[in-house]
Amino acid sequence: MPQLEDKIIEELAAELHRAERERTQVTQFSKRFPDMTIDDGYRISRAWMTIKREEGRQVRGHKIGLTSRAMQQSAGITEPDYGTLLDDMVFAEGGDVPFDRFIAPKVEAELAFILAKPLRGPGVTIFDVLAATDRVVPAIEIIDTRIQALDPETGSTRRIQDTISDNAANAGIIVGGRPVRPDSIDLRWQGVMLSRNGVIEETGLAAGVINHPANGVAWLANKLAPWGETLEAGEIVLGGSFIRPVLVARGDVFHADYGRLGSIAFRFT
Repeated sequence: MPQLEDKIIEELAAELHRAERERTQVTQFSKRFPDMTIDDGYRISRAWMTIKREEGRQVRGHKIGLTSRAMQQSAGITEPDYGTLLDDMVFAEGGDVPFDRFIAPKVEAELAFILAKPLRGPGVTIFDVLAATDRVVPAIEIIDTRIQALDPETGSTRRIQDTISDNAANAGIIVGGRPVRPDSIDLRWQGVMLSRNGVIEETGLAAGVINHPANGVAWLANKLAPWGETLEAGEIVLGGSFIRPVLVARGDVFHADYGRLGSIAFRFT
């Protein structure tokens, strides 16, 4: 159940908005409001996205995070989280990504589902997701932290409520490679090799995302239902990373090799 008053929700959303613009991190919300709930986190995230939409941003889709077993255990949770993708978060494959757009960026490799039909929970299954998906395409997610990961006074790490408030850490997306129909390959066995400046930093299989990446999309459709929200046709849904986040420095050149699904290349400048 929510604990925070609407006025506080709006103030914290405005803090995040300023933090992103000024590239400065704010103190952990969970430190200031120890009783805040996961629902409060989603209320803050939604309030922040409302600010952005009122400034002219458009929703392009959603992301699912904390999908791997290891990441859930490290965060002390038993289910993923989610955030919203906006039009200004989309960067071109093969191009330059402005490093100064972010605070402490990292990149993750995943699969994106492009929906041909809407998905409305509750009761959405993996089979509904596959039937509603027009194509699946390789994707890179750029994540960032507008809320301090470590509190400088206590050394405590941020809680899941903080990450959810921070739009599930989403900051950017790059899609590329070769789109495929969702039933043309066994998506569980789709892998990736992510290299930075010519050195392979991470590898992984999509089965690491809740056993099948489409399971995350079904989970999201069902989680959105109580809020009266739907995954709409044409939206991009990031199914969740199957590698650990890789740190970024200015000038880094990345190449994500998805084998038969092609590759994605980009550079931070």
